[in-house]
Amino acid sequence: MKKNLFIALEGIDGSGKSTQVKLLAEKLIHSGHNVYTTCEPTDGPIGTLTRSILKGTMKADNRTIAGLFMADRLDHLLNEVNGVVKKINEGYAVITDRYYFSSYSYHGTHMDMDWVIDINKMSTQILRPNVNIFIDVPPEVAMKRITANRATTELYETLENLKKVKEKYLEAFEKLKKEEHIFIVDGNRPAEAISGDIWAYISGQILS
Repeated sequence: MKKNLFIALEGIDGSGKSTQVKLLAEKLIHSGHNVYTTCEPTDGPIGTLTRSILKGTMKADNRTIAGLFMADRLDHLLNEVNGVVKKINEGYAVITDRYYFSSYSYHGTHMDMDWVIDINKMSTQILRPNVNIFIDVPPEVAMKRITANRATTELYETLENLKKVKEKYLEAFEKLKKEEHIFIVDGNRPAEAISGDIWAYISGQILS
């Protein structure tokens, strides 16, 4: 069993990350790994506050939101009960639905991306993913999925914003390509086809 495995799935809202987290977890379990799946924002106190802002029940400045995501991320990593670092040290393969590239992209649309990267440096120093998997979906497709599957939309879930966020993802990947392990997969296909490509990459490049 390979220990110290940490995989982050990234993408705009409606890209199908949650589905791919589940499918990847199933494949890792089948191959003999103990798997722990998680997400950001977390369900901890800071993450819960952040989700309230995203849902529109509270308001906050974009800089405050970026700071909350950063603080929630540190708690996500370091929480003594179920933190990612603890789980990895216990031998789990950890898959997270969103990590710091989400902040670079979503908050980088509203402020200087370098500032967002800078405030998240402590997280990068604590733990970098073995791979950041970006599920690449056209924003128009993502919005159709969002409106079809949800009664309400959240703060960043507009077509205009998702277009900007996708651009920022690609900008962040280019900016950090020498420091980060990044794999981009075509997400505008059936879930099983996407999952197959992700597993081929994980098994061939990460687990081998």
